[in-house]
Amino acid sequence: MKRVACIDIGTNTALLLIADLDPESGTIIPVYHKQTIVRLGKNVDAGKVIDDEALQRLIDSLSDYRRLSDAHEAETIIAAGTSALRDATNHLAVISEVARTTGITIQCISGQQEAELTFSGAVAGMSSIPELFTVIDIGGGSTEISMGSVHAVTESVSMDIGSVRLTERFFSTLPPPLQEFDAAKTHINNILTASILPFFTSREHVYGVAGTLTTIAQVTQGLKHFDAEKVHNFPLRYTDVHAFLEQLKEMNLENIISRGIPEGRADVITMGTLILHQFMRLLGIEKIYVSIQGLRFGLAQQELLRMQKSA
Repeated sequence: MKRVACIDIGTNTALLLIADLDPESGTIIPVYHKQTIVRLGKNVDAGKVIDDEALQRLIDSLSDYRRLSDAHEAETIIAAGTSALRDATNHLAVISEVARTTGITIQCISGQQEAELTFSGAVAGMSSIPELFTVIDIGGGSTEISMGSVHAVTESVSMDIGSVRLTERFFSTLPPPLQEFDAAKTHINNILTASILPFFTSREHVYGVAGTLTTIAQVTQGLKHFDAEKVHNFPLRYTDVHAFLEQLKEMNLENIISRGIPEGRADVITMGTLILHQFMRLLGIEKIYVSIQGLRFGLAQQELLRMQKSA
């Protein structure tokens, strides 16, 4: 048994999983979770640079995660950076400064690596997994779609359509003017239609991860606060996503926050919901099962496999 801390550093959120890995049974036993809105990717789409304020937010978050990992006696800390870090021209300087100040070394992973790790993480520990399934991960900077089985990924794509990136690019205010909303929808459709054809074969069994999906599942159930047990494996229907998007089209930031959506998520949930809506509409997906797992579980799964091979 080995205790590890796995950190997913996204465009909007930094997520921590502390878990025990058991190579004999091949199981991941979660011990502690935490998420922090960091907004590392603020203005990265336009400027291609992580600014000093975003870097400080990341350092503060990872310093906290370092303390928590030490308090829980984690033997190893594994940290991966995704879209915002990939896009930033100063990502090497950011990684160096984080290592100097927190002692945590961040791996900047590719879109394909992110897709494959998220794919395995999304269903880790689940039972009755279908032979062929798809996983969608709508992040702040990018969206990954992967298809395959529990044994391997057979198809994956990473697209630069994320809730933070496209909100900054298209929306000047909330609710967005119809012209801005339609321009965003057209852009999303163009990107998706060029990429999603291979995923028609697995559209009957789709899992969705990350904050957009978990937030919509929370709101759909009328929950004012996030409840992991009620959100995990929740069947989110297209009709629910459509109804929520129609509401969001008329809502300002204050209205959205009043629905129980945290401030760091509220300003980008309209765009995230639009991305999900168009994905489900274009593929004709009736429902998606929401997973509260994702990249950090994939990192844990990867470490578990490494332990099993070296045993």
